[in-house]
Order: sequence, then C-alpha cells, then structure tokens
Amino acid sequence: MSLKVAIIGRPNVGKSTLFNRLVGKKLALVDDQPGVTRDRRYGKARLGDMSFDVIDTAGLEEAFDDSVEGMMRQQSEKAFEECDVALFLIDARAGLTPLDNHFADWLRKRHKPVYVIANKHEGKDQDPGLYEAYGLGLGDVAPISAEHGLGIELLYDILEPHWDEWKHRQRVAKQHAREAAIEALEDAAQEADDDVDDLIDPDGFADDEGEVFPSYEIEFSEDDEDEDGELIVEGARDNSKIQLAIVGRPNAGKSTLLNQLLGEERVMTGPQAGLTRDSIAVDWSYEGRPIRLVDTAGMRRKKKIDDRVEKLSVADTLRVIRYAQVVVLMLDATNTLDKQDLTIARMVLEEGRALIIAVNKWDAIKDKAGVMQELRDKLDVSFAQAKGIPVLTFSALTGRGTDRLMPTVLDIHDIWSRRIPTSQLNRWLEATTERHLPPVISGRRIRLRYMTQAKSRPPSFFINCSKAAELPESYTRYLINGLREDFDMPGVPIRIYLRSSDNPYANKKKKR
Repeated sequence: MSLKVAIIGRPNVGKSTLFNRLVGKKLALVDDQPGVTRDRRYGKARLGDMSFDVIDTAGLEEAFDDSVEGMMRQQSEKAFEECDVALFLIDARAGLTPLDNHFADWLRKRHKPVYVIANKHEGKDQDPGLYEAYGLGLGDVAPISAEHGLGIELLYDILEPHWDEWKHRQRVAKQHAREAAIEALEDAAQEADDDVDDLIDPDGFADDEGEVFPSYEIEFSEDDEDEDGELIVEGARDNSKIQLAIVGRPNAGKSTLLNQLLGEERVMTGPQAGLTRDSIAVDWSYEGRPIRLVDTAGMRRKKKIDDRVEKLSVADTLRVIRYAQVVVLMLDATNTLDKQDLTIARMVLEEGRALIIAVNKWDAIKDKAGVMQELRDKLDVSFAQAKGIPVLTFSALTGRGTDRLMPTVLDIHDIWSRRIPTSQLNRWLEATTERHLPPVISGRRIRLRYMTQAKSRPPSFFINCSKAAELPESYTRYLINGLREDFDMPGVPIRIYLRSSDNPYANKKKKR
C-alpha cells in the first residue's frame, strides 16, 4: 500500500500530461483531442524523496447513463473514492467553465482533501484564469505547466503533509504487526515445549500420528539430484511476476476477459468497437503467483487507420507486446483468424513471446468441431515455427471456460522459460544428426560439433558447426522440430544460431 493521489478534472485540461510528468514516462496517451483517456490508469510517481501511487482518470462529464461518457464518469468516481488526495485540474488558458464549477460543488461535498491545480500556466497571460480558480472555494490554487515542468515543486509542498501522515500510519501499523508477531511466536513456542516430547524421537522422525521412522530410512535417490548434486524440487515454478498481455482486433472481448479474471468492472466494456484506447496494466495474483495483466486497444489493419488517437493506441499495443512474456490473442468465434489476426500472431512470435490463442464468444457457435478444425489447420500452415500453440475456447461475458486460461498461461510460461543442460543437448544433437545426417557441401559433410542453450525466454540455442552459412534452412527446421518434440516444448518460438569456429592456421604461411 502507498499514498494514492488522483488527478481529476474535465476533459482536455492536461491530466494525462501531468500523470506522465509524475511517473517520468510517457505511459498515458496524450493528444489535443478531448476524451482520449477513458479508463483509470495507475502509476508509480516520485517527487523528490516522496514516492506514491498516482491515478490518471477520464475527463469528468455530466452524464449519468450507460453512454461512453457515463462510463468514463463512473471510472473517475471510482478513482476518487479510493484515493487519499485529489488534484483538481483546471485549464488556466481557458479559465473556469460551468463544468468546472459543477464538479467543484460535487467535490466540496466529499470529505477528502482536494487541491486546485491551474495547469497550462506558462506566463502572465494565463493569470486571469488562475485568479478565476480561487472562486471555486477549494482553497489556494497552484499554477503549473505539466507539459513544460513548471511549478511541479508546488505539488511537493501540497502533498508533503499527507506523505508524512501516511508514513506515520505505516510506522504505527508495522509496530502493531511486530508486537502481534512476537506474541504469536511466544505462544507457539510455549505450545511446542509442551508437545515436543510426544512428537519427536531423538533417534528418528515422527509422522502426524506419532509413529517414528529411523533417520537412516529417509534417503534421496540419484534421480533426486541434478548434475551438480543439487536437490531437485519436483514441480517447482519460477515465482517472478508474469507480464500477461491481451491483444486482438477491436470488439473481440479483451476488456471483458480482463474484468472476468479480476471479478470486477475494472475497465470499460460495451458493444462499441474501440472503447479501449490506453493500455491498462493491473497487478493481480493467481493462486499466489503475481501477474501483471495488460488490456490493450484493438488493432485494425494499418490501411484502415486514419485517426491520430487510434495510431497512438496501436503503437502503445506494440510496445506492450515487446515487454510482455505471455500474449493472449483474442479471436471472435464468429470470424476466426482473419488476415489481421495472423499478422498480430506473427508479430508476437517474431518478438519471441509465448502465445495463446483464445477464441471468445464460443457459445454463439453451432458447428464447434468444424470451426476448431479449420482454426487448427490455419495455425499449422501459418506457424510451423511454433507448432502446438494452445487454443482455448470460452465466453468472456459469462465466464464459462475462462478457468482454463490461467493454468495454460503458467504452463506455457514454464516452457518459454525452460533451460536444458548442455550435456543433454549434446547427447540429443549426436543422436539427431546420426538419424538424419547433415548435407554434403562441396564434397564435405557439414559437421555439427557442439550445442548449448544461449538463453531462455524464448529458448535459444547456439550450435558450433563447420560451414555454418551453408547449412540449409530446412535442416535448421528439422533441428527445431526435434527440439520441440523431444524436450516437450510446444507452442513457443525456438531459435537456433549457427556459428563456425575460426581456423587458427588459416592465415599462416606454409613452411618450406
């Protein structure tokens, strides 16, 4: 938990620009067109020695229905309800508007600290708008320019008392937790002293029923150790945070899936295509495993995009794919795997990411077997370099079938992160090349001498061989398919890099 600061205000006052300034990155989309931001976005901000969570919100609109503006208002209200401090932005160039006055009245009735920030104040020409803001009745007004970084130090003075109060609450909470932990340990130690004679035998180990087994009967076999003698823990997983991105064409159900997984209306959804513009990242946990879920904007064909904001959204989605680890490509079951879907999937695999195909709206399909067979055939033909891509079918709206998604994500992430010992690789290489000999070039057969795994994520291998530049691509594909089959690595891109050893005598003159 951290201090939460929400940036609120009517559309086009510079909320996303200030958000980007505070987090130090261009995370939120910014454009002169009003209403670019629709969902609330969280980021880690820093001002001097203060660090806190900042929330970017959609522009406040006077709409209370199920329209896009109404949903944007609901997202902003949720951000305000969970924040500790709110920064109410107005446009110093344009001055106060009736909408500013309306929401100032709304904020005044809420019992939370709210500070008025006059943005776009770059000089004396914007002073009239600054002075008007005092009429809102919310106290002093801080003039800043988020775009140029002017006046940001005033935000430090505003937030410092709340930061100090938050730190004090944290210290008190930690002290109470420490005292409770010490008390619990003391109670547990007392109980252990009372029961130790009944549970433990000095000559062995006791089970839950008190039966004692001599210590010499508990042994580890050779199969329980790796090549270096380290104990192997069966089923151990990499517990680092998984970056999981949901991508696809517009209106495929990406935002609906994210809400279904989280169990809350975290992002806006609706029948309209293109509701999502920003890529929204949410930290989540699945069975104790930290996950960062990222919902992205829909990607249409490039020639169909003529709106500047949509171009920014697509560029943001491409950035998300580059930083993701596992990518879920959402398809609409009523129009599965068209050219744009194939383009997105190919892009994901070229970036070396693990890919899962998720077919949404499956409950609307009657000939399920026929549609699935057609989809499998297209995948096998189009992505021979990543055979075995997992394909899941479900309904994100009702949640039926979505319970299979996260176990599949964990499995393919493990495959994508797998490392194979060098000794196993070289034994495999010897057997594979004997089964199908490399080709003969200029009267001499190419020799594959040595193999090692260069890295994982995706699995990448170096092979030392003679005449590396002349080894046919078909033979490289044969090696990749063999690795995929023999080491059980379906559905992830595998890369093989060939290199030749330099001949140390190549440049030496022959002795006479």
